[in-house]
Amino acid sequence: MQKIYVHPIPVRIWHWINAFGIVAMILTGIQIRYAGLIDLLSFEVAVDLHNWIGFLLIGNFFVWLLFYLFSDKIKVYHPELSPMKHFRESFRQLQYYGYGIFKGDPNPHHVSAYHKFNPVQSMTYQIIMLLIVPLQFYTGLLLWDVTLFSGGVELLGGVRVVDTVHVLTFIVLTSFIFVHVYLATLGHTPTAHLKAMITGYEEIEEEPGQTPSP
Repeated sequence: MQKIYVHPIPVRIWHWINAFGIVAMILTGIQIRYAGLIDLLSFEVAVDLHNWIGFLLIGNFFVWLLFYLFSDKIKVYHPELSPMKHFRESFRQLQYYGYGIFKGDPNPHHVSAYHKFNPVQSMTYQIIMLLIVPLQFYTGLLLWDVTLFSGGVELLGGVRVVDTVHVLTFIVLTSFIFVHVYLATLGHTPTAHLKAMITGYEEIEEEPGQTPSP
């Protein structure tokens, strides 16, 4: 079993702050949306927590962004420039997720320090981190103070439109989290990827005939 250092300390810190923060945002958001039906927190407390955790996550997002922009780790997000190659590798990965894994087939993606995402993950994370998350933050900021940001609210079509977009991005992110947690259990053991995000080291199973790395 090889060990490869894949997750640097800044990425791990960002990941766990993000993970716990997003869960807290989901819970407080549900409490705000269904006040009266769910009464785990008062409406005022839920709103305050939702706002402050939101600001924490916005700051955390820029920590992630600046780390990748100003380090060579940005390579892990470099897109495949050949559409045909990307489609072919994505199709192989989807085949693996769809039925290959249930037959015991090997994962077509081989993790390395600068290639930790498979093609499906790479495209998904780029959409989530560069489109959905910023949109969620922006609409949340507008809803935080609709008077202060009235120009932005009106530009998007009013409070109802902003709120709808915020809820839709919430649904996308919540769905992503469930899929993310499921995929995190697909290592050589159900907790292998979880441990990697704590230690930084991914354990890689050696294929038959493969010479162990020093």
